[in-house]
Amino acid sequence: MTFKQMFTSSVGKKLVMAFTGIFLVLFLVVHAGLNACIWAMDGGVMFNKAGHFMGSYVVPRVLEIGLFLGIFLHIIQGYMLTLENRSKRSVGYAVSYKDGSKWYSRSMAILGTILLMFFIIHWKHFWIPSRITGVEEIDLGNGFVVHNLYAVMQETFQSLWVVIFYVISCISLGYHLAHGFQSAFKTIGVHNKKYHVLISSIGYGFAIVIPLVFALMPISFYLHWVN
Repeated sequence: MTFKQMFTSSVGKKLVMAFTGIFLVLFLVVHAGLNACIWAMDGGVMFNKAGHFMGSYVVPRVLEIGLFLGIFLHIIQGYMLTLENRSKRSVGYAVSYKDGSKWYSRSMAILGTILLMFFIIHWKHFWIPSRITGVEEIDLGNGFVVHNLYAVMQETFQSLWVVIFYVISCISLGYHLAHGFQSAFKTIGVHNKKYHVLISSIGYGFAIVIPLVFALMPISFYLHWVN
C-alpha cells in the first residue's frame, strides 16, 4: 500500500483510524494518570508539578505535536469513512438490517462530533491559557515557579453547565471506546478466537474506567471533594 493509498483508500483510512486510535488510547492513560494528581490532597502541588513537566520539557512537547496530528487525522479520516459509507447506501433499504451491531457502533460519527466539541472547549479552558494567553504562576518553594493550572481547574469547574458538558463528553468517550478499542485491533489484524475475548474484556474495562476517572475530576471540584 502506497503512502497516498493510506489516506485515500477505504482500507488505508481504516488503518489510519486504527493506529491513531491506539495512539490516543495510550495518551488517555497518561492524561488520566496526570490529572489524577488532583486527588493527592496537597492543594494542587503534585498536579501543578505534573503540568509543568508536560509543558516545559522537550519530549512531552514533541509528543504533544504528534498528539494533535493524531487527533486531527483520526477525526478527518473518521468523517471521510462515514461519508463514504453513506454514499454507498444512497438508496435506503426497505428493511433495516443491523447485523447484531450495537447502537454505539453505528453512532461513532455522532459520538465523535460530541468529542470534537469537547476538544475545542477543553483546549479553550486549559491548553490555550497554558500555552498562549498565560496562566497565573505560583511558587512551590525554592524558586520553583509553575503555572497554577490547579487553580484554573478549580475556577472552570465551578460552572454547572461546564461540569455537565464534561460528564456528557466522558459518557460519549466511553461508548466511543467500547467500539473503537476492539475495532482498532481487529483492523490491524489482532483478531482471532484466542485474543478476541481478552481484547474485548480489556476494551470494555478501559471504556468504563478511563471515562469514569475523567468524569470524576470536574465533579470533584464542583462538589469540593478536593481542596
